Amino acid sequence: MNNRFTQSAAFVLLSLVPTFTFATAEEMSESHRWAGEHFKGTAGTLPPFSFRYDGKHSSNFLGSWQVKRSERSLDENRTEITFTYTDANTGLSVRCVAVTYLDFPAVEWTPYFKNNSGTATPILEDIQALDAKFDRQGKEEYVLHHSKGSPSEQSSYEPRTTTFKQGQKLQLTTFGGRASNQTMPYWRLAMGNRGAVFAVGWPGQWAAQFDRTLPNSLRIRAGQELTRFRLEPDEEVRAPMIAMVFWKGDRFRAHNLWRAWMLAHNVPRVGGQQPTTQLVACSSHQFREMLDATEENQKLFIDRYLAERFPLRYWWMDAGWYVNDGTWQNVGTWEVDRKRFPNGLRAVTDHGRAKGVKSIVWFEPERVTTNSWIFKNHPEWCFEQEKIPDELRTPPAFPPPPHGYHGKGNLFNFGNPEAWKWMVDHIDKLITEEGVDLYRQDFNLDPLPFWRAQDAPDRQGITEIRYVTGYLAYWDELRRRHPSMLIDSCASGGRRNDLESLRRGLPLLRDDYLFEPIGQQGHTYGISFWIPFHGTGTIVGPSTIFNLPAGKVDVNLFRSHMAPSMTACWDMRRKDLDYDTLRRLVQQFEKVSPYYLGDYYPLTSYSLAKDVWMAWQFDRPDLGEGVVQAFRRDESPYESAYFRLLGLIADASYVVTNLDVAGETRVTGRELMEKGLPVTLKVQPTAVVFTYKRVI
Repeated sequence: MNNRFTQSAAFVLLSLVPTFTFATAEEMSESHRWAGEHFKGTAGTLPPFSFRYDGKHSSNFLGSWQVKRSERSLDENRTEITFTYTDANTGLSVRCVAVTYLDFPAVEWTPYFKNNSGTATPILEDIQALDAKFDRQGKEEYVLHHSKGSPSEQSSYEPRTTTFKQGQKLQLTTFGGRASNQTMPYWRLAMGNRGAVFAVGWPGQWAAQFDRTLPNSLRIRAGQELTRFRLEPDEEVRAPMIAMVFWKGDRFRAHNLWRAWMLAHNVPRVGGQQPTTQLVACSSHQFREMLDATEENQKLFIDRYLAERFPLRYWWMDAGWYVNDGTWQNVGTWEVDRKRFPNGLRAVTDHGRAKGVKSIVWFEPERVTTNSWIFKNHPEWCFEQEKIPDELRTPPAFPPPPHGYHGKGNLFNFGNPEAWKWMVDHIDKLITEEGVDLYRQDFNLDPLPFWRAQDAPDRQGITEIRYVTGYLAYWDELRRRHPSMLIDSCASGGRRNDLESLRRGLPLLRDDYLFEPIGQQGHTYGISFWIPFHGTGTIVGPSTIFNLPAGKVDVNLFRSHMAPSMTACWDMRRKDLDYDTLRRLVQQFEKVSPYYLGDYYPLTSYSLAKDVWMAWQFDRPDLGEGVVQAFRRDESPYESAYFRLLGLIADASYVVTNLDVAGETRVTGRELMEKGLPVTLKVQPTAVVFTYKRVI
């Protein structure tokens, strides 16, 4: 559907019935039916994964292996099912750990492979964590909704659609070993008015194949892209986790069920509490990240933000606080630079905490430069970039972002137990001694060439598995030692935001493409289908990182950056900034940001064109409240538009407020959903924010 204005100044988009994010009995029944069919764990039945063993496909022999099955309750809403197949001849056991849900039509599973014998196994290869057929009931063709990843571009998170024709195949994959670098590891399958949303939980190189060559089925296979190895005696490996949420209705219901499940069961919590939307701040753009930062100027900025009455949740200290050679990219010496911070970062974190502001501190443990403490003292803990064979060296798939991402260095081996233990203990010590409240982990390197350079022909994929397992265990251990600490998942922006990572961390910087309104609008539009909690930054220039003018406060730019977590990057040394406007915008953000954790409805189609409008709605059906944001872009010829809202109660009355205009309007849900919300913006580019609240 095209959202360009080709007919008249007033237009209406999207006529759909209201949806809410509770599971229906029919959806729960389909989820339980599917789980019962695929998780039986009985002789003669096949699970929803596959592999080749000693040259034979698992579908030809797995049903004849010995099998054991058990169940246990994890909590009031989740049941864990474990079934294990064992080959009596070679000692290979294949264990699948599955989880079914009672409050959502969701299932998930992870396969494990173990050699229980005293000799190496035959070749185990082509492991597909998901291998299943999906049958349509009507004549509607299969439609796959998927998204571009986060390569630091204006078009990051761009929604994409593939409608399958008979005989068609499609492959989706990431690039370079970071899970959301090229393609998001999430997709939605529609078979008419029903289907499922899928996720691949694998912070490495995954691939998925969609095969429409069967008469009336779509076969989907997904897993680690390359597996071909023998297992040594007593060796065990895991495959990616697969998650599915079944739905019936329209596409918005599908994604909102997924969002609700993500918030209920996946977004990391502290003390059982879901993270709240927030305003945080940093001084990276004033002090070349942290290269010119000192104890004094960090305290000054915290005090200035508070003096101007900005409600900061966290003070963010990014790259460069450690000992380095004058560039923040020189990583691997994880010690505070005492020349600039004689009392450690603790002096800054204590200063902020005493005033109600917690701390975020940046780390990048996986990349190690040659002139760093780790490489000089323990080169055996690293995979060296210089030792990667030429045939495995791949050029970057995407241009680097404008602030200088280099992607150079060696790769710390999280699959090495000795290295893993040192890194856990050392970072744990820094977190404790420096008073870090939120641990931010960046990753500015494509690991895939390093992994594959280590593997012998009969061990392909093993290094990646060991690394991924160690990386996840590292985060688990940090959170075990610091249960009140959250983690920020960053990899050159949002290049590693798979489900396993997002069960442990929050993407507080969703992409390194920043400070341009159309791109930020597109990012919010696209990422909100899959990831309900995400963040970005907003600036009043100039910047020592980006080439930005020292302009005035830009309302359109600010509102284009509004997200569940928003980072202020303002030069608080300046007394000439329009702090009154900034305070007004922040107060509006504080008012509407909780709605971002509700249902999401795009009200226009996706576009990066300059001559269109873009709009969306976030709705909290539990509160009867929500927000609508609309953007008239630079070259749009139309001053007025109507946007049909979704998810409201037709017979209820709603109070609608334009946050820039005094007064309010009372209107029925039916009018808002059928006639639409009228919006007029005479200036361009500009943005408007409406709130609504159910009153009857």
